[in-house]
Amino acid sequence: QVQLVESGGGLVQPGGSLRLSCAASGSILRINRMGWYRQAPGKERELVASFVSGGGTTYADSVRGRFTISGDNAKKMVYLEMNSLNPEDTAVYYCNAEITRIGGFVGHDYWGQGTQVTVSS
Repeated sequence: QVQLVESGGGLVQPGGSLRLSCAASGSILRINRMGWYRQAPGKERELVASFVSGGGTTYADSVRGRFTISGDNAKKMVYLEMNSLNPEDTAVYYCNAEITRIGGFVGHDYWGQGTQVTVSS
């Protein structure tokens, strides 16, 4: 029983900021990879930001310089600080992680249920 729960979404004006949080819970041995995706209506789900192998980070070109991904390993949480938001950032944001469960040998992919971010004046 592993689950991811997002929070922090809401309505914000253009140019504003939001901070999203994702909490992982359950029988977790280790988190191999963790990041954020988003999906706007009628659009494909796209990678926004992610921690990658080796501890590095990757960002979508559209958010690089405006968004920052960070994590708290002890709390099993990941955050997405979003600045200088524009209407094109409006989407449902999903937390995603590859997690190896206690007693397991390989990681499996998990998704949160999403949190709505709406950027509008």
